[in-house]
Amino acid sequence: MVVMKFGGTSVQDHIWIDKALDIAESQLDRAPVLVSSAMGKTTDKILALIDLAESGRLEESVPDFEALKQIHLQAAYSFLSGENLKRCEESLNELFTEFIAFLKGLSLLRECSARSRDALLSFGERLSTIIITRRALERGIDAELLDSRKFMITDENFNSAAPLMDRTEKAIQLMIKPEKGKLFVAQGFIASTESGVTTTLGRGGSDYSAAIIGAALGAEEIQIWTDVNGIMSSDPRAVQGVKTIESISYREAGELAYFGAKVVHPATIQPAVKDRIPVLVKNTGEPGHKGTTIEHSMHGTGLKAIAFKKGITLINISSTKMLNAYGFLSRIFGIFEKYKTPVDLISTSEVSVSITIENRENLDSILEELNVFSTTSVDHDSSIICLVGQDLWKDSRFISRVFGLLEDTPVRMISLGSSDINLSLVVPQKNCDQTIQALHDAFLA
Repeated sequence: MVVMKFGGTSVQDHIWIDKALDIAESQLDRAPVLVSSAMGKTTDKILALIDLAESGRLEESVPDFEALKQIHLQAAYSFLSGENLKRCEESLNELFTEFIAFLKGLSLLRECSARSRDALLSFGERLSTIIITRRALERGIDAELLDSRKFMITDENFNSAAPLMDRTEKAIQLMIKPEKGKLFVAQGFIASTESGVTTTLGRGGSDYSAAIIGAALGAEEIQIWTDVNGIMSSDPRAVQGVKTIESISYREAGELAYFGAKVVHPATIQPAVKDRIPVLVKNTGEPGHKGTTIEHSMHGTGLKAIAFKKGITLINISSTKMLNAYGFLSRIFGIFEKYKTPVDLISTSEVSVSITIENRENLDSILEELNVFSTTSVDHDSSIICLVGQDLWKDSRFISRVFGLLEDTPVRMISLGSSDINLSLVVPQKNCDQTIQALHDAFLA
């Protein structure tokens, strides 16, 4: 069997929903389970409605609410008829009545708890899967709509709940019985506690849902359908001449995702990683394209892709007290932990440490505490350029060529880790785009 997850852009309207169902119908002989996100920007629109209601501006939310309602009803009107249209319209209106009642409650309380936020966010996926299932039935596909909250069981950490894997796996196996010729439709991103309270899985939640279902059912592969032809060699918005990577390992994909690439993050497909289930990333708008396969094994050495992060702050920390001292680094990182500020890259010498961060919210407080026992300097408006590929450090010619291309670029920091798949550079943000283009032209064009 296969699990196919469709993101928001892949189900954004009736045209794209039919594209998704074309793909599902072509694989009915593989006993598919379709996991869907909310339509288009529905989740963002729900968040905006929550903000208006929470601030007591319910009247202002009415036009946006009506627009959201019409987007879903119009999709149904566009390709449903008879009993399917009637049943779909009834189900959608029932959910929207429930939704507006929630909003009115928020407006009165002027407060939205994490629990209430999850309940409201769940409507996006619940709405989209009703439409998808009804359209599948209209097309003559044997389809069944599932409620993911019945089998995706989590803790009570609302807004970013963690699945209780043993309970979830058993529930999935009990409720989903894949069979050839039949399409099961389920929601991504949403779940519930053991007592039945709605939760959400947080960022990348739909990918996570698909991976959990796939692992529990022993899927032969998990397909992630999006609006790009797989994982690209760099960001096409910033770099010319990018191409699709045909195959990449979980580890390589993880490095790219962490450093800003538009890619499935292995943290969200960890169940697939654990069971070594291949994950395909493909384009709903161009299903014939091979896309990218993410799998356990490495295929070939050398550079695969270049990712980057802009808006980075580089902090240089120096002190003679570091010399032959233990506990000094733990003191430094204790400060970052105190202010819940993640560190991207680290480079150390006998008397200095260089660190990059993306979140500057508590920078002043961090610097104040660091300056008690060290001297600091800060470079704002920096960028990290991350070159990813297997065995980069083993090829001395590659390293030499990289730095030969950077002779006119001021490199502030270098990190070549023992992980052997990541060479990272910190450069001024104004030099970022031209540097990436030069590296891509030299190695990946």
